[in-house]
Amino acid sequence: MRLLNLFKIAFKAIVLNKIRTLLTMLGIIIGVAAVIAMLAIGEGSKESIRSTISSMGSNMITVRPGEDDRGPARGSGGDVQTLTLNDYEVIKKKTTLLNYITPVVNGGGQVINGANNWPSTIYGVYPEYLDIKVVGLQSGSMFTDAEVQSASKVVLLGQTVVDNIFPDGEDPIGKLVRFNSIPFKVIGVLEEKGENTFGQDQDDVVIAPFSTVQKRILAIDYLNQIMASATSENDAPEAVTQVTEILREQHKLLDNEDDDFTVRSMEELISTFSSTSEMLTVLLVAVAGISLLIGGIGIMNIMYVSVKERTKEIGLRMAVGGKGSDILMQFLIEAILISITGGIIGVTLGLGSTIFIEKFLHWPTSVALYSIIISFAVCAITGIFFGWYPARKAAALDPITALRYE
Repeated sequence: MRLLNLFKIAFKAIVLNKIRTLLTMLGIIIGVAAVIAMLAIGEGSKESIRSTISSMGSNMITVRPGEDDRGPARGSGGDVQTLTLNDYEVIKKKTTLLNYITPVVNGGGQVINGANNWPSTIYGVYPEYLDIKVVGLQSGSMFTDAEVQSASKVVLLGQTVVDNIFPDGEDPIGKLVRFNSIPFKVIGVLEEKGENTFGQDQDDVVIAPFSTVQKRILAIDYLNQIMASATSENDAPEAVTQVTEILREQHKLLDNEDDDFTVRSMEELISTFSSTSEMLTVLLVAVAGISLLIGGIGIMNIMYVSVKERTKEIGLRMAVGGKGSDILMQFLIEAILISITGGIIGVTLGLGSTIFIEKFLHWPTSVALYSIIISFAVCAITGIFFGWYPARKAAALDPITALRYE
């Protein structure tokens, strides 16, 4: 038989059993849709994490007190006192791979404007902080090095703080506010950045000169962290190594002693969270893949039943000259058609699901072309693999026995 005739016969057999064929396709449809949706969620999560961390400064490097513990999120490091202003000065002097660097101290308290107050965190930094964090100013200006040296009482406010202590929309520039009991003059408002992937409000901050916060508010002589920006993303790993070596020498650590500080780059964070996201994606796709397996078994089962039902028809075709290879191809084509059709419906449903998830559940999604290609490939393989045995069974039937079958 010609291949076109085989396709016509297979298509006719499928059309004559619409309900049974649709039920057979369900496993394939659900499996393909689930695989595409799960991969889209996984890819969307990775892109969202990378975008969020990069928005914090893709070249950013942080140095925190205490040894590296790669566990849950750490605190400010205020209970560990291994970093000093002298460490910052030595790093700044010796490093060759950093564009900007600033010491950081921070503490919590109430920001007060008249009868309005808001709990927030104040960060004591140098003017380079905004360049490191890639944060612009919505209005006003950054304080100067002279204001840091003189411990001036000036601040920059994040938009969340502004909205809560200036609820009437009043321009905060030039106004006096208090952080706890200390008065500050507002000289700038930071650009709005919103929440990051981890649910932290990046606009709930107060920025002030380093010396002002360290001496007048916290009264400490150590640093909570040191923040820096590498000359480029490619230089970040080498910059981490260089800073580590400088600090080990500065802290006089022996070769067999662990670091009493932690140096991390944004690329490390991106890699860590992306790895976690990839593991979850693989797990979800594996679960979705079970549906494809069940769908394949369903195809095999229904094709086996179809062979049984059409035994006499198979015998008649063989009796008039049909070859075993033609019978095999006929049933194999039926299985592939069922699988591919289910795959097309599944892809359409999967793409629709990602749109629904992003629009109504507000989860980040990103449909990768490879997920659609893989889904179609799996459908074709499923049709061939699970359709082969029933087709081979049909092709091996004895024509006389088949004609006598009741």
